Amino acid sequence: MLKGFRDFISRGNVVDLAVAVVIGAAFTQIVNAIVNGLINPLIAAIFGEPNLAAVGNFTINEADFSFGLVLAAVFNFLCVAAAIYFLIITPINKLREMRASEPEAAEESVPPEDIILLREIRDSLRDRV
Repeated sequence: MLKGFRDFISRGNVVDLAVAVVIGAAFTQIVNAIVNGLINPLIAAIFGEPNLAAVGNFTINEADFSFGLVLAAVFNFLCVAAAIYFLIITPINKLREMRASEPEAAEESVPPEDIILLREIRDSLRDRV
């Protein structure tokens, strides 16, 4: 049973997921600092409110509605998604493309031995006819 657990933990997907969660938590702090340090003061300067959550609030029959709270959540999500895409996904994809293109060029220049042998057999049979 312990061997199965060890195999599960040491599998690449589990380790990658754990790393992603830790990196995501740390990255969230960066995005929150950008939002609180730069964007919220900009919103305060434009709308006269301390943050986006305070924009668009109204009350109907003692029920409080806040469009700003929804906008703040959407904005935070878009900031995190854009930062992850441009700072993590795009560089990793470019790195994978570079690694994938290098072996192909080497393989194309020198065909495998069995292909060379098959070509020689083909050429020999062609010359007989």
